[in-house]
Amino acid sequence: MNVPPDDRSPEPQAAPPRGRLRAAVVAALAIVFVGAAAGFVAFLAQLRGVETQPARNADGIVVLTGGSSRVSDAMELLAGGYGKRLLISGVHPTNAASDISRSLPDNQSLLGCCVDLDRSAINTRSNAAETRRWARERGFKSLIVVTSNYHMPRAIAEMSHAMPDITLIPFAVVGDKWRDEPWWTSGATFRLLLSEYAKYVAVELRVRLAGLGIDLVPELADQPTGSPPQRPATAQAN
Repeated sequence: MNVPPDDRSPEPQAAPPRGRLRAAVVAALAIVFVGAAAGFVAFLAQLRGVETQPARNADGIVVLTGGSSRVSDAMELLAGGYGKRLLISGVHPTNAASDISRSLPDNQSLLGCCVDLDRSAINTRSNAAETRRWARERGFKSLIVVTSNYHMPRAIAEMSHAMPDITLIPFAVVGDKWRDEPWWTSGATFRLLLSEYAKYVAVELRVRLAGLGIDLVPELADQPTGSPPQRPATAQAN
């Protein structure tokens, strides 16, 4: 007795488990890469290429040290009446007001009356904590924040989290190098932006987790061990 041939095609064999795992890993890495690239583009879109005057005055001005011309630009805002007082946050402990005076000879009267120096802050998060203390002691409800354009997104994220009740007005300082050449033509600038973007993402993640009640890094970790918080000193007193 003849058996009729089976016309059914053989079923394809399932991919080995190792192959499926490799495909899943590659797909996940691709998604992460695309997401990171899109986030980096969005981060760059926040950076201002030119300096523009604040849209309004504020109670106070805070400048975060660390970049060229930040302090001088903040002093110009103070001289222009954009704020009542200026906090220079992150001054090196060994720097005296006289060191700042020598670099700003045209603003001696303002340094004597309307400038406070914070020597406690060691990073952007502690800048925000010291600024919060200073603003609340003086009853300020609005602040102009002065820092470099590439640092502004992270600074605003930290300060908005530390001071949700205070209006923040960014003043982004644009360095000469940023004006003179596109960032993508300089390897050093590109690396700086990538580093700043990674720090910004880390801050946003920490802030969002804190909003859910998950505080991975308590704020006290930003204070040097065994060092009590210091009040900002007036420039005149130093």
